[in-house]
Amino acid sequence: MEKSYSESYKNAGVDVTAGYKSVELMKKYVQSTYTEGVQSDIGGFGGLFAPNIKGMKEPVLVSGTDGVGTKLKLAFLLNKHDTVGQDCVAMCVNDIICTGATPLFFLDYMALGKNVPEVVATIVKGVTDGCKKAGCALVGGETAEMPGFYPADEYDLAGFSVGIVDKEKIINSENIEIGDKVIGLASSGVHSNGFSLVRKIFNVNKENLNEYKEELGKTLGEALLEPTKIYVKPVLKVLENIEVKGISHVTGGGFYENLPRMLNEKVALNINKDSYEIPAIFKLIQTQGNIPERDMYNTFNMGIGMALIVKKEEVQKTLQILQEAGETAYEIGEVVEGNKEINII
Repeated sequence: MEKSYSESYKNAGVDVTAGYKSVELMKKYVQSTYTEGVQSDIGGFGGLFAPNIKGMKEPVLVSGTDGVGTKLKLAFLLNKHDTVGQDCVAMCVNDIICTGATPLFFLDYMALGKNVPEVVATIVKGVTDGCKKAGCALVGGETAEMPGFYPADEYDLAGFSVGIVDKEKIINSENIEIGDKVIGLASSGVHSNGFSLVRKIFNVNKENLNEYKEELGKTLGEALLEPTKIYVKPVLKVLENIEVKGISHVTGGGFYENLPRMLNEKVALNINKDSYEIPAIFKLIQTQGNIPERDMYNTFNMGIGMALIVKKEEVQKTLQILQEAGETAYEIGEVVEGNKEINII
């Protein structure tokens, strides 16, 4: 690597030595995520992972990919890059857990206008924080310096994760029945969806993002950049003890788009909007933007980042398990007759 240097490429805007420095700075963070299955170190052409399938009758791999979206614009404005990596991980692993799968490993992809090694390492540290919360290993990634395509102080961040589940334990909607209950797990805020609308409502700039909001108890920027909560370990704990009939990650499209994805065509959901306290950030968004209630529930998570369907007899046990795992959770609705309708009442 020491002899790898191109003055011509550097004059075109790509500094390969900055890439090497980025790798060195992030190495300790990446290695801190390694689990028993990791078979390779940072810097190879592919991340190697040997899954433990002992005890599984028919192991099935489950994959998920996503990015952070326009929430990154806020990170650019505030020059704060240590949390968006967790957002990237969360958007992938929270999807995987909806099938009942355990995330095994993660890869990230970062494209940027200029490689500033310290910024890249900070972003990757956020990725590794997310991986550790999900119990998965960061086994590889790519940093692409793309001058002229991205502004020098901007980047995009996306990720990809793979998990595993025994085929007989895959969660589907077949067993959901009328009378089953919906458990909602509290979100940490807006998560990583709806930011195109958020940015329009607040006309975000450095000044108003740094403005302290009494109702939030923090600045607007701090509230909006709060990283997406990762639900993997608490949900896995529930799955060990409870028959979970459906799981939904409440992301872009809010309640109306995501909750039907865990239902069969014979049932619908009644969601009681008064069953939990809607976080102040959503009230501020709705008031500031004069947004109709239905649009709020069709865009944002409204304080519920993940929903589980369980038998009514197991509601209290489920809530207890989640509480012991450090989660705030509520009984927010029930299964009724219908065809995947979501009724907010």
